[in-house]
Amino acid sequence: MIPGLDGLRAIAFLLVYALHTDYLQIGWIGVQFFFVLSGFLITGILLDMKKSLPPRDYFSKFYGRRFLRIFPLYYFYLLLMSGVAVGLIAIAFRPNYMKLFLEQTKYAVFYVYNFFFATKFFVQSNFLDHLWSLSVEEQFYIFWPLLIMLVPEKALKKLFIAFIVLGPILRLGLFLLHQSGAFRFLVDPAPWFIYPLPFSHIDAFAFGAYLSRYSIPHAKKQFFLLSGLLPVIGFTSQYIATGKFGMLSAFGFPLFLGEGYMFIWGYSLLNYFFAVTLCAVAKEGLFLRLLDWKPMQYLGKISYGLYVYHLPIIWFATRVRDFGLPELQTRILILLIASPATLLVAAASYHWMEKPILNLKDRLFPLKPSKESKSAVVVTAE
Repeated sequence: MIPGLDGLRAIAFLLVYALHTDYLQIGWIGVQFFFVLSGFLITGILLDMKKSLPPRDYFSKFYGRRFLRIFPLYYFYLLLMSGVAVGLIAIAFRPNYMKLFLEQTKYAVFYVYNFFFATKFFVQSNFLDHLWSLSVEEQFYIFWPLLIMLVPEKALKKLFIAFIVLGPILRLGLFLLHQSGAFRFLVDPAPWFIYPLPFSHIDAFAFGAYLSRYSIPHAKKQFFLLSGLLPVIGFTSQYIATGKFGMLSAFGFPLFLGEGYMFIWGYSLLNYFFAVTLCAVAKEGLFLRLLDWKPMQYLGKISYGLYVYHLPIIWFATRVRDFGLPELQTRILILLIASPATLLVAAASYHWMEKPILNLKDRLFPLKPSKESKSAVVVTAE
């Protein structure tokens, strides 16, 4: 197990949670952090499997193990929320909102919700909105294992750097496509179109992939330097673009980096910062006492469930606004209801559903090659 990894997952989720409970406007960067972490973990797994398994087992075992990790909870959630929506329609509680969710669920079922998110047909649904990032992850899994298998070990560094460079170029290309007006069904403004697409996050995955085999020099020093510089860069660039500094809780990086051309280079900057953070933790031991603290480790362990369940729970908790309480009391009450509820649901999901299924991974898709596979390798080598 990589030191501090579960703690980093916990921090990534807490950032997203702080955004969705309206406490931290820059909390959306937690998703960027998840992408960097995924690139790191998945690439490391793939490279280890490439060395130890024949090609047939490489693909079947990777996708088999991913299936057991991702699909059961994901489709259980969609089924559960569909049942909740049907029940609420039956008692006439927000029926139009529930029907909207049911109409949009088909995009989530096929992991294309992020593409739907980028169109003018998209209408916000707190039961589905957060699933766009899981669509991006699944789309990453489609082509990345094949690339890792085909590219020789000695060319991996060039591959990772090429994708890091490609990220902002693709975002610029998507921006120009949006500005051309050739496709009128694309959502406005441009950053809302660019942000949910998988091409826009290729450098986040690539930064993580790079760290699976290589290091960033002086990562700890860079972490502290960038921690001070990032807000300065954010506030300065936002002031240049808009003539105002914006919200303090966004550190000058508004939602989706929506001012000027900031989203083209801004994601690269944030992704690099998270890569530096990951390197400083995993390879230089930064903040390990905090990150390996048992509560942080546990939050990281159940972070997938926390992410999947948290947004609808927050939405239900916000119904307390209907009582007309003062805003401060309402915000505190929402947090007091949503936080333990999210934790309890995610913990129950992990222990009663996810963990028993995860225990099947080594039984159904063991990472050690079978006797038959070993024989095949020997024959091929001869």
